[in-house]
Amino acid sequence: MILIVCKTLYLYLLMGQLINWSTSIIPSLLCVQYRDSTPVLVCSNAFRTFLQKHCPVVAERYCPTPWCWGGRLQTLVQAFIKSRPSVSYRNELIRTADGGQISLDWVDNGASAAYPESSTRPTVLILPGLTGNSQQPYVLHAISQATRRGYRCVVFNNRGFGGEELLTPLTFCAANTSDLERVVLHVKELFPQAPLLGAGVSLGGMLLLNYLARKGSESGLVAGITLSVAWNTVESTASLEQPINWLLFNRHLTVNLCQAVNRHRKMLEKVVDIDYVMKARSIHEFDERYTSVLFGYKSCLDYYYDASPDYKLPRTAVPILCLNAADDPFSPKHAFPLALAKHLPNVALLVTAHGGHIGFLEGIFPRGEGYMDRLIGQYIEAVFEHPGDLKRACSIKQE
Repeated sequence: MILIVCKTLYLYLLMGQLINWSTSIIPSLLCVQYRDSTPVLVCSNAFRTFLQKHCPVVAERYCPTPWCWGGRLQTLVQAFIKSRPSVSYRNELIRTADGGQISLDWVDNGASAAYPESSTRPTVLILPGLTGNSQQPYVLHAISQATRRGYRCVVFNNRGFGGEELLTPLTFCAANTSDLERVVLHVKELFPQAPLLGAGVSLGGMLLLNYLARKGSESGLVAGITLSVAWNTVESTASLEQPINWLLFNRHLTVNLCQAVNRHRKMLEKVVDIDYVMKARSIHEFDERYTSVLFGYKSCLDYYYDASPDYKLPRTAVPILCLNAADDPFSPKHAFPLALAKHLPNVALLVTAHGGHIGFLEGIFPRGEGYMDRLIGQYIEAVFEHPGDLKRACSIKQE
C-alpha cells in the first residue's frame, strides 16, 4: 500500500512538472518561430511613448496557443473554452426618445478601495458584439480586469438583445448611434464627476468609433478602446462570404440574428417582412432584407458605407486604442486604416500576427485571461490613472 501511494505521489508530482514545463517552455520555443510575434503598433511617437510606459503589454510578444493555430480556430475555440468570471449585475431599464427601452447591466463595485466615493469612481462602458450581451466571456473578463482595479462597469446591451421587451419596432445597427448617445448621457447625468471610458468589441467597437466620430470632443468619454473591429463593412462581408468562413461563422450568426428578429416578430412585422427576413442565409442577405430596410437606407451598400468606421477616424477627438489580428476572418488586414492612423495624434492601431476574432488565446490551457484581457486592463488603468500624460501625448483636439 505504501509503495502504491509513493508511486501515485511521484506520478502526480511528475505530471505537475510536465504541466509547468509545457505552459512555460513550449510557448517560449514556439515564440522563436514567430518572427512577427511582437505586435505592430501604428500611432504617433507621443502616443507610442505613453502606451509603452503605462500599457507595456503593447510591446510584449504575443504567442498564440500552439494547438490553436490560425485565426479561424482561435475564433471558434474562444467561444467554448474561455472561462466565465463570476459577475453580479444590477439591471436598469432606461427609456428612449422613441418610446423604446435599453437594458443596462451595472457592476457598481461599491467595495472599491481605490475609489470609495461613488461619485468620482471611474466608469467603463462596455459595448458587446453582434448578438452579444453582458453574459459573453469577453465581457465578463473585461469587467474582472476593471473591477479589480477599483473601477465601475456598465454594459450597454443592444436593444432587443438584453432580455428586455421590445417596445417599439426598432433594434440596432452599427451606424445608428442614438441609443449609445442616450446611454452616455444617462451615465454622465448619474456620475458627472466620474471619468467615462468606452470599450467596444467587434460591432460594439464599430458603434463606438462611429459615435466618437459623430460627437467629436463632445462625446462625454475620456478615451476608447476597440477590439476586433470590422473597419470596412463591405470588405468584412466579402471575407465572411468565403466558403469556409460562411460555413463556420456566417451561417451561425445569421441564424442567431433571424431568431432574435423572430422573437420580437409581433413588434417588428409592422415595419419589415419577417418571413422574407427569416429566409436569409448570410449576414449580407439579412442586412439587405432587415437592417437597411429598418433604418431607411436606399440599399445595403449605403448602409455598409455609413457603418464603416475607417474613413471617420480623423473626426474623433479622444484617445483610441484599437486591437486587431491580421488573421481575423471577420476583418481582413488589407482593410486596416494603418496609413491613416500614422497621421492622427489620438489613434493607435495595435495589430497582432495571430489571434483571430476576439480570440487572442495564449498558453497551453487558455481558459483564463489572455492577451486581449490584459490589454484592456492595462489600458483603462493607464487612461484613468495618468490623464495628464495621456492628454499631452495625444494632443486632444478642441472643436
